Amino acid sequence: MPIVHTLWELETGEGITLHNLTQPLQDFIATTQIQNGHAIVFSRHTTTALAINEDEERLLEDIKVFLNKLAPSTDRYLHNDLHLRPNIPPDEPMNAHSHLMAMVLSTSEMIPIVDGKLALGTYQSVLLLDLDGPRQRTVFFQVSGE
Repeated sequence: MPIVHTLWELETGEGITLHNLTQPLQDFIATTQIQNGHAIVFSRHTTTALAINEDEERLLEDIKVFLNKLAPSTDRYLHNDLHLRPNIPPDEPMNAHSHLMAMVLSTSEMIPIVDGKLALGTYQSVLLLDLDGPRQRTVFFQVSGE
């Protein structure tokens, strides 16, 4: 069973941003010979997450509001006491809220591939949530099957 992978990179915007990875993932699948199997999408960051949901503008704004209520950036977090943490980089952000949001979400998704296409439902998209932008982000795509 062949296994093929690639890295996909993007620059994100300020704060919480959502990015539809469905087409880049489908484009990658098209470069392989795999017709039936599965695709794995994996985020390589501790302040990002992945989800399968609807890519609808108003819902995306609702998601941002929900996440900001879940872990407000204005709350006090021990992780943000930078002066008490040893060996931190000089550009270390105060981003405990982003780490906490990521913990309740997911860092990976697996999607079936049928006849060379992602087997997503009508309104489903593969979404990357950057919880601490702007940043350069990398997502790992792996496809296996026959």
